[in-house]
Amino acid sequence: MSVAYSNLKIHSQQAKEIAKNLYNIEGNVKVLPGELDFNFLVETNSESYILKISRPDEDLSYLEFQQEMLLLVLKREPNSPKVFSDIHGNSISSIKDDHGNTRFVRLLSWIDGRLWSSVNPIKNDLLFSLGNEAGKITKALTGFEHSKAERQIDWDIAHAEWTFKYLGLFSEEQKTIVSYFQKQFEAFQKEYNNLRKSVVHNDANDNNILVSSDLINPEVIAIIDYGDAIYTQTINDLAVAIAYAIMGNPDLLSATLPIVSGYHNQYTLLEEELKYLYNLVAIRLIISVTKSALNKQKEPDNTYLLISEKPAWDVLKRWKDVDENLAYYSFRSACGFTAHPNENEFKLWTQKQDVSLNDFFPTLDFNHIHTIDMSIGSTWLGSEREYNDLELTTFKINRLQAEKPKALFAGGYVEIRPFYSTKAYQKEGNSGPEYRTTHLGVDFWVKENTPIHAPFDGQVFSIYNNGNNKDYGPTLILKHETDSGIPFYTLYGHLTESSLDVVVKGQKINKNDLIAYVGDDFENGDWSPHLHFQVMLNMLDNKHDFPGVAFPNNITVWKSICPNPNLLFKFEGLNEHIKKDNTNLIDFRKNHLGKSLSLSYKTPLKMERGSGVYLIDDTGRKYLDTVNNVAHVGHEHPKVVKAGQDQMAVLNTNSRYLHDTIKDFAKELLNTFPKELSVVHVVNSGSEANELALRMTKAYTKAQDMIAVEIGYHGNTNACIDISSYKFDGKGGQGAPEHTHIVPLPDRFRGLYQGDNTAEDYVKHVDEQINNIHKKDRKVAGFICESIISCGGQIELPKNYLKLAYQAVRKAGGLCIADEVQTGCGRVGHTFWGFQLHDVIPDIVTIGKPIGNGHPLAAVVCTQEVANAFANGMEYFNTFGGNPVSCAIGKEVLQVIKDENLQENALKVGTYLKNELINLQKEFPIIGDVRGQGLFLGFELTDEVKHPLAEKASYLANRMKDFGVLMSTDGKDLNALKIKPPLVFLVENADELLSRLKQIFKEDFMKY
Repeated sequence: MSVAYSNLKIHSQQAKEIAKNLYNIEGNVKVLPGELDFNFLVETNSESYILKISRPDEDLSYLEFQQEMLLLVLKREPNSPKVFSDIHGNSISSIKDDHGNTRFVRLLSWIDGRLWSSVNPIKNDLLFSLGNEAGKITKALTGFEHSKAERQIDWDIAHAEWTFKYLGLFSEEQKTIVSYFQKQFEAFQKEYNNLRKSVVHNDANDNNILVSSDLINPEVIAIIDYGDAIYTQTINDLAVAIAYAIMGNPDLLSATLPIVSGYHNQYTLLEEELKYLYNLVAIRLIISVTKSALNKQKEPDNTYLLISEKPAWDVLKRWKDVDENLAYYSFRSACGFTAHPNENEFKLWTQKQDVSLNDFFPTLDFNHIHTIDMSIGSTWLGSEREYNDLELTTFKINRLQAEKPKALFAGGYVEIRPFYSTKAYQKEGNSGPEYRTTHLGVDFWVKENTPIHAPFDGQVFSIYNNGNNKDYGPTLILKHETDSGIPFYTLYGHLTESSLDVVVKGQKINKNDLIAYVGDDFENGDWSPHLHFQVMLNMLDNKHDFPGVAFPNNITVWKSICPNPNLLFKFEGLNEHIKKDNTNLIDFRKNHLGKSLSLSYKTPLKMERGSGVYLIDDTGRKYLDTVNNVAHVGHEHPKVVKAGQDQMAVLNTNSRYLHDTIKDFAKELLNTFPKELSVVHVVNSGSEANELALRMTKAYTKAQDMIAVEIGYHGNTNACIDISSYKFDGKGGQGAPEHTHIVPLPDRFRGLYQGDNTAEDYVKHVDEQINNIHKKDRKVAGFICESIISCGGQIELPKNYLKLAYQAVRKAGGLCIADEVQTGCGRVGHTFWGFQLHDVIPDIVTIGKPIGNGHPLAAVVCTQEVANAFANGMEYFNTFGGNPVSCAIGKEVLQVIKDENLQENALKVGTYLKNELINLQKEFPIIGDVRGQGLFLGFELTDEVKHPLAEKASYLANRMKDFGVLMSTDGKDLNALKIKPPLVFLVENADELLSRLKQIFKEDFMKY
């Protein structure tokens, strides 16, 4: 430690003595961070305080200035720190330190909370509350005056010119960034100096912000330390809060908006102030990094002075990449103003304009618009494979044009489209991946080489060949002005290369002049020939192109920058695509659908499309689906979809007629089973399959009593509910019926018996239930059990459990049913069926919707003996069971599993994922147990003594949803997370899942 700093520093023991001598308080003393003052937390048995000891020879009037502010703010904001007087009645005390220096001492109340710097995660609600609290303080200080407020300090953004002479402290890259913002700052000084001023806090950094102890919905409860308060431009205070609060966020601009909105909620910001906010945030960061560079030389051992240096540089570098105008428009929108200041005036101007769409395309003969639906949920577009087939989509458009020769095919303004839910349009947002899915222009589908004529007088802003970039073709941008001089631009995309010879940059254009031609298929790069037409009120520093799609969470801003092109044409049918409000849909479900029908997640999702391992919502956001085992070979697998479509187009009827599909499906299905299981009954659902299995069992044994496993779930029919402990022992249940006998969940981790060698102990309970049945002079009908218990929490059965249980049941004359609804069809990896993991052959196997990849298809497979006993003269007929469409789909699912090696993939990816989860468990012991086989895995959250942590499991599932990963909880105590994704789940998907889990396990709520 340097000698100078050693002489300055106050140690905790000294602070303890000062607290006792001056304030008569005794307690534990802890050092707190501080730039100028030496700060200490003093904790007594009843109260906690902040003891602030100044550096030598501090200006007393400066401290009095702070105290006056504290008292004023406290009067208006009760959550603010309280000021305590010493034993002599002084609010500011003075002492002599060991070196004879005068020190001033103050005592403030400790506000119980967490420092912002220690809070994880920082979500939008918390950012809003920061802005809200900062705005309250600014409002409370309105009108406050003090001579010390006029002093000049280095941390005042308004006087940041002092940093200009220290550029030499930085690298060349850093100099470029710093000088960029400094030049901007110099350029607007005249206007900036005229902004309103007031005394502001000026130091809402991450170590001066206190956050509530609520770990799920935290809020800012106080902003402390008024040592840097200053009379300056009021907007500077907001810039300071933003500069530190957005550190660590992938999307800096998005993180600022809740802060701006919260501040404006308490203290009304003016439109002219928002123009400068973008630069002022950067200037505050420049002050910070310059201070850090200087302080490295002055006090290299004072780590507090360097604490924000690295994150400040990170923000500065990325803040420069944020478009200044886009930031300004976003700030305006966050305050409730129109995002673009000229939006309303432009719209009024367009009402007076006479622009004909027929003059726009003078060679076309049309009298109405026909909208082509290319939205995220469009059935016209079809599957991902179909809409990515350019020839097919072109054929469909051409056929439409032939059917409707008097129509102009158009549409797409703010339409959310599925083509953009790809990595090319993805960014990492503050809550996981986001996609630019919202289309900002209008597409006109017309013949190639169709001439385009100018809608207004203007000038060629740019004519650029996006090259050989097959996705765009040449692009033309014209610049125009309204009568009052408001500039705006029109963009024409997907043109012919010959259009490059029609106009040149800078050329004057008159209304109705020929300006370009629509490109052909090759030049367009997607679908049939069409023109992309877009209006912009600002080019956002773009020189020869402009984004054609935007992120939906900021669409209000983008709609203001890029207004609806139909404002010009006023053509009926060329309408804005309106995204429906999910509130109405939720209300309808509550009022008119079954009251027992639930929705996933606290904030429900509206899904519009599926593709492989992803579900896609109504904003085009993709969610990695780790729980939907029903989409067994992937959501909307093209081969499975085609098999169903092809057969549906030819015939769909019941199984009383001969048809090859039921034979073909049954044959393929039986090929996956041991030879003993040789008879198939085709039904529609897992519930039907288990219902039928129970009927078969009772017909064969002439008995009624069933043995089932605790927390087991086997379907929603009456008979299935009667054997499902998960239901009758849960909410609304009435306990086990007379003929149902439950054995304990064979959970090796937290069950009645724990450890690997527990099979015999658990099977003793099967023997007990058999004896109980016999004591009632009744016979055992059967035993039903999943090969891995799903709703019980993905419980792997102890070794030999099924073998011993089957032996006991069969000895008593009962049948053994393997419920493979969740674990079958290759999911467990090592074997095709889950029961094969246990070296047993059931009498009956039930299969559910995964065999139909979500289509209502299920089956019961049994021995010849069971089938013969069931065929007692009463016909079993199922109207839809075994229909040709379902059977064609089922056969194709089995074929896809074979062709794409999905059982092998389940083993490979499942083994990798399970091992990585076990590694994650070492880092985060809240993961009490990891279990399962193949792609049927789970993990359980517990504390050190295996106490279940259901609330944390629920939090984890909901937070994973926030980050674009779908998970769900289950288990006896709802503390287990299930992982049973489509079998096309890859290692890269597993890595994404693991990465997000690791991210969320680090959050405050997930700690013990």
